[in-house]
Amino acid sequence: MSLLYRSTRDLKANTIPASEAILKGLSSDGGLYVPTSIPKIDFDLSELLDFSYQELAFRVLRLFYTDFSESELRKCIENAYGDNFDTRLIAPLSFHDNNGYLELFHGPTIAFKDIALQLLPHLMTTAAKKNKLQKEIVILTATSGDTGKAAMDGFADVEGTKIIVFYPKDGVSFIQEQQMLTQKGKNTFIYAVDGNFDVAQTNVKRILNNDKLSQKLANGNYQFSSANSINIGRLFPQVVYYFYAYSQMVKQQKVSLGSAINFSVPTGNFGDILAGYYAQKMGLPINRLLCASNKNNVLTEFFNEGIYDKNRPFYITSSPSMDILVSSNLERLLFYINNEDVQATIDLMTQLSNNGKYNISSEIKDSLSDFFAAFADEEQTANEISRIYKIDGSIIDPHTAVASYVARLYKEKYPDSTIPTVIVSTASPYKFPQSVLIGLHDSAAFETGFTALQALKNKSHVEFPSAIEQLLSKHNRRAKKVISSSDMKKAVEKILFTK
Repeated sequence: MSLLYRSTRDLKANTIPASEAILKGLSSDGGLYVPTSIPKIDFDLSELLDFSYQELAFRVLRLFYTDFSESELRKCIENAYGDNFDTRLIAPLSFHDNNGYLELFHGPTIAFKDIALQLLPHLMTTAAKKNKLQKEIVILTATSGDTGKAAMDGFADVEGTKIIVFYPKDGVSFIQEQQMLTQKGKNTFIYAVDGNFDVAQTNVKRILNNDKLSQKLANGNYQFSSANSINIGRLFPQVVYYFYAYSQMVKQQKVSLGSAINFSVPTGNFGDILAGYYAQKMGLPINRLLCASNKNNVLTEFFNEGIYDKNRPFYITSSPSMDILVSSNLERLLFYINNEDVQATIDLMTQLSNNGKYNISSEIKDSLSDFFAAFADEEQTANEISRIYKIDGSIIDPHTAVASYVARLYKEKYPDSTIPTVIVSTASPYKFPQSVLIGLHDSAAFETGFTALQALKNKSHVEFPSAIEQLLSKHNRRAKKVISSSDMKKAVEKILFTK
């Protein structure tokens, strides 16, 4: 059965196949692509126990990408998940303080974005062939830290593509920035923007929806797309690891087959936790999704009060990938909780654009009971890193610490609950050595990034992952290019049209 996609803002409900939606990334009306229906899994939960990560990815993604043949999809998956990950499990589960920790940092850039962004280039190039696309694909992406490096790593020197990344100049960690500035690939371009992530993301969307520029691109044999989680080629590969985590919980006898579990997800742009929502709707036994925010707690207020208000101070925190006040993927959830009422979605997004805020009705808010939302401030995040280390010597990164802290808050609110929880661990602590060392009360936290790395290694007794070894051995670093947000469009045009 063929599954088609429509825009959250298209009143006419025009539909396109998955491969075309992957190539477009963002709909021309500014909306996000959603499937015309959410598919149910066509395998029994007991089968999960026998699936490798690659086989599970095929079983889940074939339900979303129905215009890809079996051989095309299997080839994409095979190419994405192999020796580029440092464990054959791809996403192993460890246990600390009676919770599962889903480790999504075993890929080439040691962050969860690798799970999707090692696959996206293969999906996109396959989609281009299927649609007989002759144009060169220009990937335009804003990053709060991890997407930029993971996307450039995935698309580096991929024929028929260019990738341009914008990041907030003071809004990523030292290691995140160094990873981006040492990325190889003649088709990769990186700019620091004088503004925060929301500014970069808003301007990327404006560029993608600029009709005159799109026509200029078409005349130059180019086509825009995106590697952010607004792209269904980025979003749905994340659904896979929720099923994989559940299978590991059952295998390790932490939950009986068919019983529900919770997931605590560090949340910024809302893509990762939305993938969990899709997994639940597909048939995975999820009791609650815990939406864990940092001090930029706009989502906490939304779930608890029914108010989304971006008119608040923007904080640069120790968990920069969550330093976001405009959570793009929330639009997809709004579409669903409003019973797929496109006009209602348009009205809310217009209010956000014009006033920076919107309210949902108490009736709609009540439909969000599958979510629990809370946040951790900087002190609470650092204390959680320290607490886990004292329990068993394990070290977690600040994003994981936020999710771990929120999981504890949930258990305090529901002390009688025996439902086990999986914390989604989104990055290696080596991506944020200084912030982690603050939590561990180590004076090396105030040293330079590379010195802090060595101190963290001494503290953790865990060898550097290959991504850090490579970073330390690289001497050729790009010069940091800082531009104003108003010059982002000019930068794109310079790359594409200057001979």
